[in-house]
Amino acid sequence: MCGIAGFMRANAGGTADATWAGRERMLERFAEALAHRGPDGSGRYLDDHLAMVQTRLAVIDLETGDQPMYATSDSGARLVLVANAEIYNYIELRAAMPEADFQTRSDCETALHLYKRHGPDFANHLRGMYAIAIRDPGSNGGSGSLVLARDPFGIKPLYYAQSDLGFAFASEAQALIAAGLVAPELRPRSREELLQLQFTTGRETAIHGIRRVLPGETLVVEDGRIVREMRRSAIPAGPPEEMSEAEALEDLRRALIDSVNVHQRSDVAYGMFLSGGIDSSVVLAHMRELNEAPVRAFTVGFDDAGATDERDHARAVAAAAGATFEAVGFAEDDFWQLLPAIASALDDPVADYAVLPTFKLARLARERGIKVVLTGEGGDEMFAGYGRYRRALRHRLFGGRAMRSEGAFDGLDVLTDRPVAWRDGLAAAEEASRAHARTRLQALQAADCQDWLPNDLLTKLDRCLMAFGVEGRTPFLDPEVARMAFRLPDRLKVRGRMGKWILRRWLAGALPEANPYSAKRGFTVPVGAWIARRGARLGPLVAAQPGVAEIGRRENVARLFAQKGARRGHAAWRLLFFALWHDRHILGRRPRGDVFETLEAAA
Repeated sequence: MCGIAGFMRANAGGTADATWAGRERMLERFAEALAHRGPDGSGRYLDDHLAMVQTRLAVIDLETGDQPMYATSDSGARLVLVANAEIYNYIELRAAMPEADFQTRSDCETALHLYKRHGPDFANHLRGMYAIAIRDPGSNGGSGSLVLARDPFGIKPLYYAQSDLGFAFASEAQALIAAGLVAPELRPRSREELLQLQFTTGRETAIHGIRRVLPGETLVVEDGRIVREMRRSAIPAGPPEEMSEAEALEDLRRALIDSVNVHQRSDVAYGMFLSGGIDSSVVLAHMRELNEAPVRAFTVGFDDAGATDERDHARAVAAAAGATFEAVGFAEDDFWQLLPAIASALDDPVADYAVLPTFKLARLARERGIKVVLTGEGGDEMFAGYGRYRRALRHRLFGGRAMRSEGAFDGLDVLTDRPVAWRDGLAAAEEASRAHARTRLQALQAADCQDWLPNDLLTKLDRCLMAFGVEGRTPFLDPEVARMAFRLPDRLKVRGRMGKWILRRWLAGALPEANPYSAKRGFTVPVGAWIARRGARLGPLVAAQPGVAEIGRRENVARLFAQKGARRGHAAWRLLFFALWHDRHILGRRPRGDVFETLEAAA
């Protein structure tokens, strides 16, 4: 996996020309900002209208896979590609293009030759995770075009900023700031979403002027302006199809064994993250079948008496699958020491406490020489595992309620102004998800796939792993798996109080040691208890941080950190994360040590 960035100048003269004159320094800043994503090398491209850079994490074709990559169009123009991508069907695509003059063994080169065939529709043929930029100079002597494409689930990030100066893009929002193209100005509505939801929605990011290329979107840019937008959906339209449980089990096995197989394509060592839950256990069971050598499994647990620790269960599952197993603990001291660095890595903010163990697990994998890990992200969205789906389906007389109907700060009297627009993005996603003749359950799943999945879970996975140059792969988030999962009747996904029914049925036969019919325990990090223990010192520091002081009632913020209770603990955690994120990404100050040292330096 890699980092990419670039800038297409506008034909505006004046300031735009001055910005273009500094393009060499701009590329250097891009490369420096994205170096952690690609520690194995870098490459640059520059012509009269466009400058691009790529930093490389070498995973496939270690010898000849450097970028930029080039091909000649039918009109004789030189096409150029930089990509942050793994194209899992590249072997099949190569075989289907015998006329193509491939210069490398890289999976990414297939995208370039698909562009020669199909133009901007090339991404419709890709199976993988990707953020791709293709330079097409055209054949009429003009400035040509820049084509950007992002995978349908939004596994790989891609951001852009458009102004009178031109059009800039990058794998991380912070690279656009580092290059001097965007000022770090906070967008208030995104702040509301972050505090109330723990993630932000839609095209706009928390930084004013920086936007997301949406999942599945392809943009065509000319003269520094977007001239065409296309979008490919990650999930199929239409209602479920009637089928028996036996038919569903066979379809499930066929789709998942194929997905795990192509997700293992790599020229470097790979392993997997194992929680012992349903999703990661299903991935492990398929990896065991596909690999002759033992699978390398990594687990994190919590060294706190009040936390759920699944290390023993994960160890038993790994042993049953014949996998090698290594666990690492996450203790209260890790929380205070690592959180500033984690907030620094999450330039697109995600106040999901699962970032904490993910960050430490990624560091362990890299220390053990692992560049690629398979994970279970997406299993809950594809197979309806969340309890919030079942609650939303129940009548309100029986405890039913809409997903995310309450924000974390509702009724706490902590914020100066009551958030009012924090649910607008969710409401738009929910409205769109009810189209295509979907059932209520399918619509709930589709709504999660639009924002929660790319802007929380996958952002968390990308930033935490890429901070250490580790690539995360998600076999559940595959178009073939999605096609199979959304065909399933609702009764094969939710049965009584249990979600992911068909996955549990399959796992009961393949790896019964995973206890697939046990109740979902969730992945709880004891942040509330850790914060409350040191709340008397921490609360005033957070309340005084400029980003928090601007929106919070100072005494009430400080008091919140000393109070116990899950709801107050979650609210305190989000304020703490926001304070550290704001200090780093809005005020531009790097961490100065642990949480307390960083906040004291900011006071």
